[in-house]
Amino acid sequence: DVYKFSERKYSAGQELPATDGQQAAATAAKACQTSAVVDVATNLIDFNVNQNAWISSMLLYKLGFFGISWDDTPFLDNKASFQRGINSVVRRTSAELVDTLGRVRGTSGINSDLQKARGNLQFDESSWYFGLHPFGPKTPSPSYYRAAMSNLRSFNSDLGNCKAIFDGRADNLLQFVDHIANDLGSTADILAKRAGDHSYGWLDTRADDRFWFAYGQLYASYGILMAARSDFQQVIAERNVSALWADVTTQLQTALRIQPFIISNGPEDSSFMPSHLATMGFHILRVRSSLVEIRTVLGGR
Repeated sequence: DVYKFSERKYSAGQELPATDGQQAAATAAKACQTSAVVDVATNLIDFNVNQNAWISSMLLYKLGFFGISWDDTPFLDNKASFQRGINSVVRRTSAELVDTLGRVRGTSGINSDLQKARGNLQFDESSWYFGLHPFGPKTPSPSYYRAAMSNLRSFNSDLGNCKAIFDGRADNLLQFVDHIANDLGSTADILAKRAGDHSYGWLDTRADDRFWFAYGQLYASYGILMAARSDFQQVIAERNVSALWADVTTQLQTALRIQPFIISNGPEDSSFMPSHLATMGFHILRVRSSLVEIRTVLGGR
């Protein structure tokens, strides 16, 4: 709601019409529509490392519970997993921006700001000020992610001044949607294997981090896909996939309403211990199925 995507009337990278005052000025600077995808990706990073502490690289988290990794206990790993789920989507988005969206494929160079952002976002999620492999001082993970925020904002600023490229073609959107669908499919497979092999109900201490990683992935995907609908609004209208995109939005909202207090990984036919992993996997597959349908329509002639 804060982004007001519905008020954006032009796809990302399109030149905006001059106002009456600008038309009177012969030397008026051009202005282009900035990218909603870049805005959302930047703010997801901000949410992870500025509005919240980045749990994975905190010293207490790295030390674990009497030498046992917090990821192997039922305590304190939920937020870290949620943040990593978000980060996986932001990483995917940065790669798409570098490889396809931020350049005219085959005829233009890679945007340096996007290249730097991708490099910074690929940095180790658990790095603290000091490490053993290699031994010595290090830069903590949040510093790299904050640098990526600056890189993305710089790109969007150049895009708004028509000095950068956002290639909003149908085949680029198809590839973007395809990669998101593949990532969700991989997560659904992880959930299914965990649900099938370790159905111990509330005693499965690893079920919570699987669940909250998937939840973070869906949370970030919801924002990115809503933004993509704005950035590719012309393509979406031309290919008549608005209704399908609305279905994906509804399915993501439904999935994100699933927030159990305690994650249970019980047998699917259990009357006492629910299978939250199976439930989340079901919703992920629904979203993936709709994305595959969008991909099919975009690939049609």
